Amino acid sequence: MEPMTTKRVLIVCTGNSCRSQMAEAWVRHDLGDRWEVESAGTHPARAVAPLAVRAMAEVGVDISGARPKHWGRFLDQRWDLVVTVCDSARESCPLFPGAAEQIHVSFPDPVLAVGSEKERLVVYRAVRDDIRSLLVPEIAKRF
Repeated sequence: MEPMTTKRVLIVCTGNSCRSQMAEAWVRHDLGDRWEVESAGTHPARAVAPLAVRAMAEVGVDISGARPKHWGRFLDQRWDLVVTVCDSARESCPLFPGAAEQIHVSFPDPVLAVGSEKERLVVYRAVRDDIRSLLVPEIAKRF
């Protein structure tokens, strides 16, 4: 029996500061034995959103060392799957020539949440949980 090889997934959104960072962390946390994962943005932010770091820390996943990256650095690499997690990235994301498959699973942008920090954190938590319950199984079934 041949040993299982890992597959590669790239998760893309606009700023690579929130949704794609949380998705990368969830894939690494839940599927890291089967999937190698990276995330990137079409227009990377300067830093990962502090409330995204906080929301992930609440569930024991540390993304405090993560940094936004531009998708261009991954364009010429081989990917088993490229996932866009926001509509803007889907519209501006190039076709990755080394991707076996590209899919789109959209999540609302928690960075746009308004209100107090407590109210905004509720939105981050909801997106965090939706990414884990909707996106991670979508990736897992492709192994």
